[in-house]
Amino acid sequence: MKIVFLGTPRLAQIVLENLANSPFKPQLVITGQNNKAGRGLALSASLVKQEAVKHHIAVDYELAAIDKSFDLAILVAFGRIIPKEILEKPKHGFINVHPSLLPKYRGPSPIQSAILDGEKKTGVTIIKLDQEVDHGAILNQQEIEIENQDTHESLIEKTGMIGSNLLIETLPNYLKGKIKPEEQNHKTATFTKKITKTNGQIDLNNPPSKQKLQRMINAYYPWPTVWTEVETRNQKPASQAKRGEPETRNLRIKFLPKGLIQPEGKRPMSVNEVKNGFPQIYERIKHFIGTA
Repeated sequence: MKIVFLGTPRLAQIVLENLANSPFKPQLVITGQNNKAGRGLALSASLVKQEAVKHHIAVDYELAAIDKSFDLAILVAFGRIIPKEILEKPKHGFINVHPSLLPKYRGPSPIQSAILDGEKKTGVTIIKLDQEVDHGAILNQQEIEIENQDTHESLIEKTGMIGSNLLIETLPNYLKGKIKPEEQNHKTATFTKKITKTNGQIDLNNPPSKQKLQRMINAYYPWPTVWTEVETRNQKPASQAKRGEPETRNLRIKFLPKGLIQPEGKRPMSVNEVKNGFPQIYERIKHFIGTA
């Protein structure tokens, strides 16, 4: 069977890794272009491309590489709408692995949105892809619990493993025509939005509740994290201050899981470490920490 796999981030990498070690190893991977990353802004291949190279799978970046010679396409976190003419090319169409219990949480941020809403469970849904976002008929579904300490990062790992196993379990019966796709209840569908850096920003003068803060910290880890900016004064003696050095500056502070705080340019640290090492920052955020 000739299979093409489409995906880019960590979730897709987990699924591809398991597929590559199964009877459904793809012959082609389509992923995002190399992006600039890190402090040096060096070009870096997507995680899916790295996984494909590891398993000696051909890589392309264009949907045009999909032709009618393919029997099946598998898509996970690809981030692009597939045109109708491409959807129709593989003999058995496109299968999508989506990390939510569809029809809830369609769109680009299902895991973060479930955490923010305080959901006690989420899951993975295997659907037959159509032209609308996460709208296709359901082939299989499995739910998991969201634990108090779960973050976006940890749930990617969990749903990736569950999703890949569920996919490999589902494909044989789907390809034999033994699964009747079940249309979603579109009236109960909910939708998510793309997460941006500003979603994690908080106002220390109007902080969120303890419950909302913890949900934000878990949902936005490891990116964009929950953060704010604190004004600090230059405490150097006048004799040591550099010419033109400002008296005050804003430092970005991140609030991380497990109660850790990370001042800009420093490692994550406990509240007591911040209190002892960065008293100005502590004085500005202690009320906020208290409400958290």
